Amino acid sequence: MDRDSLGAGFVATAWKNATSWQRAAYGLKITAEDRDRFFRHEWKTVSLRLPNGVIATANVDKESFWNDTCRELISAEIGAWLRDAGLAPWPDRAPPRISIIPDGDRAFLVRAIKAEKG
Repeated sequence: MDRDSLGAGFVATAWKNATSWQRAAYGLKITAEDRDRFFRHEWKTVSLRLPNGVIATANVDKESFWNDTCRELISAEIGAWLRDAGLAPWPDRAPPRISIIPDGDRAFLVRAIKAEKG
């Protein structure tokens, strides 16, 4: 899936903050360009509709989201979905790609992008 097939959406990558998979916090890493295009400074949180039907809430009201240190959408629900869907854990330096599509005010649809076999 390329950017053109996403329409108004964008591509993120799965992210984890810990070296141990047992205690990892998970999220979705977005580019600064996509953050600036799809997110607003005045928002406190965003809602992410995951493929399993769960609505995850991610905090975007933090300095690290708006500078170059972070840019991750983080929630326990994202981690649970990634694990339940078999997307986590992933091989070193090969996180799954995720499509994120705007779906209303401060809301987004989240879908895994199937890896193409070479």
